Amino acid sequence: MSDFRGADVLEGYIKQCVNWGRWGEDDSLGTMNYVGPEQVRRAAALVEHGVTVSCSLPYDQRGPQTGSLRANPRNVMTATGADHLAGAQDILPAGFGPAKGYGRSDDILIVPNQAGTQWDSLSHIFWKGKMYNGYSAGLVSSAGAARNGVENYAGKFVMRGVLLDVARHLGVDSLEPGYAISVADLEATAEAQGVAIERGDAVLIRTGFLETRRHAWGDYAGGAAPGISLHTAPWFHEREIAAVASDTWGVEVRPNEIDCFQPFHVVALVHMGLAIGEIFDFADLSAACARYGKYEFLFTAPSLPITGASGCPVGAVAVL
Repeated sequence: MSDFRGADVLEGYIKQCVNWGRWGEDDSLGTMNYVGPEQVRRAAALVEHGVTVSCSLPYDQRGPQTGSLRANPRNVMTATGADHLAGAQDILPAGFGPAKGYGRSDDILIVPNQAGTQWDSLSHIFWKGKMYNGYSAGLVSSAGAARNGVENYAGKFVMRGVLLDVARHLGVDSLEPGYAISVADLEATAEAQGVAIERGDAVLIRTGFLETRRHAWGDYAGGAAPGISLHTAPWFHEREIAAVASDTWGVEVRPNEIDCFQPFHVVALVHMGLAIGEIFDFADLSAACARYGKYEFLFTAPSLPITGASGCPVGAVAVL
């Protein structure tokens, strides 16, 4: 339901949560500044079972994109085993010498940076002509982002991860489209799981929505979905959370709660500088956490250093 006081609500949260200038006028890391050596050492010490769990959706033509905004990834083979067997690779390019039985495969990946499991960069969203830290939106051109590009996240996202399995806590396979996850939901889930949220954490929120739509996506990309409420923004800010990721297309609830497109992004990404991850696959992680009774772990999801990019595919792994 739309809130007719939406503009006032939004501006109030912006003033409450803004981090512009907090880490200097040249900062392009935002809340990832909360993750330092102490947080990384603590995260590494959480490895108990040596079990690794992928949290990334496969990058292929069976992904959730419809082509209206983004297309699904396409891997194009430029050299194949069939070429080798047919003798088409018997002569290597000049300077390489004769093949003498040697063969190879090679390929090219064509992928929108935000087609699947991905991090938003801090240059991804603008508000009234500005992006995170007050930089002008004009700094993002056809050449990429001169500020806040995803390359600033390279070598980051090695940290303590906490799965808040809201769907499992509420006893459902998936939250319903339009369900707004509240602060009460987040805190009740954490309490039931026996885990506390701490400074520098990556909070991973499972709604179950990806699992119900897998390979029959419908309007998963951009349609109605469960997600975190705009009104949780101060909770993320006060707890100095470094990153949030979810198993939905846009992390926040849709339809949006006020008359503004993706208002949580406006507050949290543009003004707070919160790292936001979307389309993460938490099905296996949910099962592993329930099996071991362990909802905190080493979380590794480094960004590719794609200079000036507004987002980045990611191979995310939880280590329990």
